[in-house]
Amino acid sequence: MTHDTPSLTTPQARAFEADAASGFPNSPLPAVIYRRVFEPEAFDASALAERFETLFTRHGWRPEWRYGLFDFDHFHSTAHEALGVFRGHARARLGGPHGAEIELHAGDVLILPAGVGHACLQDEDGFSMVGAYPPGQRWEVERGDVQALAAAKARVAAVALPDDDPVGGELLRLWR
Repeated sequence: MTHDTPSLTTPQARAFEADAASGFPNSPLPAVIYRRVFEPEAFDASALAERFETLFTRHGWRPEWRYGLFDFDHFHSTAHEALGVFRGHARARLGGPHGAEIELHAGDVLILPAGVGHACLQDEDGFSMVGAYPPGQRWEVERGDVQALAAAKARVAAVALPDDDPVGGELLRLWR
């Protein structure tokens, strides 16, 4: 394996049930984390971001931005999301305000099915990611609304499964 070739270990997967108390639909599909897809020590941050963008594009996911993770719980009901960490590390929460904490490090990829809440709780060393989405899916930011939960769940259920895993791994097996 060269530094340019992604390393795909068995991903971590965790599903989150709807949180009616906070209005987060979440998803029966699990959030998936691939650890150290690329060795961050082998690249500067810009080169690592480019590696993620190239990898996501190769697998049909459109890279759209380079940024951090919002520090408030939110979700996207109209798109699945792939996040490639290219700088720093963070403690994040998945599943909304009552969810679970995870650690993310440069080289990791987090794939969120539509509806899964996420927020940055603490970040260090300029934490930044590449965000990518399947073709035809447009993301928006929602913060959870108890009154609108049924409508959000319906939008989440209508989001098509992607044609490929953004890193070429086991996502489709885990999501079917």
